[in-house]
Amino acid sequence: MITTLDIKGIIKFVVTVGAILSFLFLIPIITGLIYKENIYNFALYDSLLFAINGFLWLILRNHKIAMKVKGGIIAVNIVWILLGVSAAIPYIIYTHIDFSSAFFESISGYTTTGATVYSNIEGLPHHILMLRSLTHWIGGMGIIVLGVGLLSIINPTGSLSMFKAESTGISVDKIAPKIKDTALMLWAIYAGLTLLDTFFLHLFGMNWFDAINHAFSTISTGGFSTKNSSMWAFVSSSGIIWTTTIFMVLSSINFLAHLRFLKGDLSGYFSEEVKVFVIIFFILSFALSVAHYYTSNDSFELSMEHSFFTISSILTTTGFATVDYDKWSHIATIIIFIAMFIGGTTGSTAGGAKVIRYIIIFKNIINEMKRIIHPNAILSVFVDNKKLKDSLVNLVLGFFTLYAFTILLVMLYLYARGFDEMTSFSAAIATTGNIGPGFADVGPSQNYGFFSWYDKWILSFAMIIGRLECYTFYLLFTASFWKKF
Repeated sequence: MITTLDIKGIIKFVVTVGAILSFLFLIPIITGLIYKENIYNFALYDSLLFAINGFLWLILRNHKIAMKVKGGIIAVNIVWILLGVSAAIPYIIYTHIDFSSAFFESISGYTTTGATVYSNIEGLPHHILMLRSLTHWIGGMGIIVLGVGLLSIINPTGSLSMFKAESTGISVDKIAPKIKDTALMLWAIYAGLTLLDTFFLHLFGMNWFDAINHAFSTISTGGFSTKNSSMWAFVSSSGIIWTTTIFMVLSSINFLAHLRFLKGDLSGYFSEEVKVFVIIFFILSFALSVAHYYTSNDSFELSMEHSFFTISSILTTTGFATVDYDKWSHIATIIIFIAMFIGGTTGSTAGGAKVIRYIIIFKNIINEMKRIIHPNAILSVFVDNKKLKDSLVNLVLGFFTLYAFTILLVMLYLYARGFDEMTSFSAAIATTGNIGPGFADVGPSQNYGFFSWYDKWILSFAMIIGRLECYTFYLLFTASFWKKF
């Protein structure tokens, strides 16, 4: 059962995240001041957000957060709902959309999905454009990981359970002696990559505003752009396109590998998962290049540029677009669909099912085939020469079941609502996998604004479920969760 201490711990965690958020919201407010936009209501809202969270934090300042996994799961789910509300308010105030659309846009940002309800993005105020990109950047690495680093300073006893609930890997690989130190070092790398990407985008022709926004979206593998046509607006600069391609791939590689690299250890880049991810990226990119070259009038060089970018964008679940690939050949569509089903690596900002899970499933299938021939054989799944526990393999199998179940439910719901098969199927994958664009009515040149208010709520929760990798959300609906955990 949840005790009073657990409730206080959850509240303190939530208000701490809220206070952090109010500080980060100063970035779009300052942007509005620079461009001489009316940000009075935004500043008033942010002040109120800080005052409420700060007041509650002061009340609980002497309370030590000692959440176990159960409390961490509850806190994470509450935070994601409140995150959706946090950015929705400015969207309503400044763009006059309804709450369902605003919540969808906000959740799409924080979950780094990149699906948007806006049709005229270039008509939005600069501070709203910055807010959209900022929600990506905050959500990319996981605001919970940021919270862990800071909350551990308050009380380190509850950090591990929170890290397990939100971190985007199957398990936590502790580089530093304390989770707090690991979380803060990961955010330092995250910020460093963002600055580096911003510099190169500006170097190749973007103005500083566009460069910062697209760097936020790229490193978080989010996909929001400041342009109606996404990255197509910058196709005249191959430097911008290839820079974004490279940084999307880098952001989809386990950040612990980057951390090891800074310590002089390259082993992280040679893990089984990273190697398979890179191989998949090149195979799909070359395959799409050839397919597009032979079915279009583009040169092979241009086909490669668009194809490598598209596969990078879809495989990493970023969702940028340089072309309307929905109009490409059927073969190209199949190749892109394959990328949609895979995702990036664990411990990265990418969404999707993750490469490591496919590796584990494949190896487990091979073992099961061997057992049919040799019933008495004792076989185990090994990754990077390490034996995996059967419980972990079962966890992966369970994830795929829940992941497929979520996609199926959303797809059937949309199809029952009257949408065509391609729209229903691709929208279900694009939202649950945190990709953003799909095909047909939700293709790269379209948006999600046409969905009804209740459709947007379904799709919003699909994004949250995908971001929390299913278990963290579905556990709330099991009877055993609310008993002794």
